Amino acid sequence: MKIHFIGIGGIGVSALAQYYLAKGHQVSGSDLVRSEIVDLLEKKGAKLLKRVPKDVDLVIYSPAVSKPPAGAKSYPEALGELTKKYLTIAVSGTHGKSTTTAMIALILIKAGLDPTVIIGTKLKEFGNSNFRMGKSKYLIIEADEWQASFLNYWPKIIVLTNIEREHLDYYKDLGHILRTYKEYISHLPKNGVLVANGEDKNINKIFNFPPPFCKRAGFNKFSIINFQNRKLKDAPRLREILRIPGEHNVLNALAALKAARALKIPDKISFEALSEYKGAWRRFEEKDLKIKNLKLKIISDYGHHPTEIEATLKAARQKFPREKIWCIFQPHQYQRTFYLFDDFVRVFSKAPIDKLIITDIYDVAGREKKEIKKKVNSAKLIEAIRNSNRLFARDVIYLSNFKKIKNYLKEDLKTGEVVIIMGAGDIYNFSLQM
Repeated sequence: MKIHFIGIGGIGVSALAQYYLAKGHQVSGSDLVRSEIVDLLEKKGAKLLKRVPKDVDLVIYSPAVSKPPAGAKSYPEALGELTKKYLTIAVSGTHGKSTTTAMIALILIKAGLDPTVIIGTKLKEFGNSNFRMGKSKYLIIEADEWQASFLNYWPKIIVLTNIEREHLDYYKDLGHILRTYKEYISHLPKNGVLVANGEDKNINKIFNFPPPFCKRAGFNKFSIINFQNRKLKDAPRLREILRIPGEHNVLNALAALKAARALKIPDKISFEALSEYKGAWRRFEEKDLKIKNLKLKIISDYGHHPTEIEATLKAARQKFPREKIWCIFQPHQYQRTFYLFDDFVRVFSKAPIDKLIITDIYDVAGREKKEIKKKVNSAKLIEAIRNSNRLFARDVIYLSNFKKIKNYLKEDLKTGEVVIIMGAGDIYNFSLQM
């Protein structure tokens, strides 16, 4: 079959393209931006074209495409069809999806279950790819909530990390988000399993958990397992063995552990796999950098929601208690910055860091409203953070572009300092090479 992907470089779409390549189909695709993922797809046999071929059998498009061609199928629709063919484990939630998906995948691989994996980041264990082809009945996916994409999926196991106000360019409010999650969870079959954080306040608005295991009216057709139980001995052990820092990653590992137990995987295998996990691309990704006479620790992180930022900065201070920590942050999307403005101010004004640089907001094409763009910008965010914490004010700086940031850093960086480069836009292209 000949399949063409529009937006083939997207983190989800590219993984699905690799799936069809592995199955022996002819794959082509188009994208506005050249990237490492596009290069990888070409090496695997995909053809990069400027337009849809006339003799194609199926067209699959990224949800970011505003005007797809008639008869085309969206990425969530196409992935949804695969979830019906496999025993699917879907990882959902506002935060922690990629890390938890990776952890579950590595546990199943070590257990010999040979899963197929579609994940929203690149893993070293997958050859720096966001996809792994397995030969078993198991499919592990990262199930995104944007535009209610996960309503297309029909998993046997759902792992639900947390629920917060997010993607308010699509959802009207928290109530709309909760109703959508509730509908998604109802996709579980009678013998299905929900592994959820029972201490998350918004998940509790759906279930009202009594830990650690329950069946609930309205959801009594499947099992519910609470992975967040502070009385269990698992958390202290995970804190000892995990290579990646932060209490949020302990929670991610707890979720993966409970999912593994639902599949009757022995704990010995799970703990061994979790202890070996090195972390994912742009999830507290560390590297040492030497620039002229400076030796620096660089951390690249995808965090773009206030809760993610708070967790990452706390983890950084936990790992580097005495070092000077810089954070260079690029806000992602005007609407997120506007709707969560007070949360950004709260998190950054109390952040355990020494210096904060914020650059201009990353404009997400096709998802921004003109009236919102007029109401918010990075300069206003900086001003609000300074007003919230006067002691921190002189160490909070607005620099509009990467060149200005690099020039500023040339004058101020010193050996031994930690630089966190944070955001979901093109900030990952920022280089400190001077």
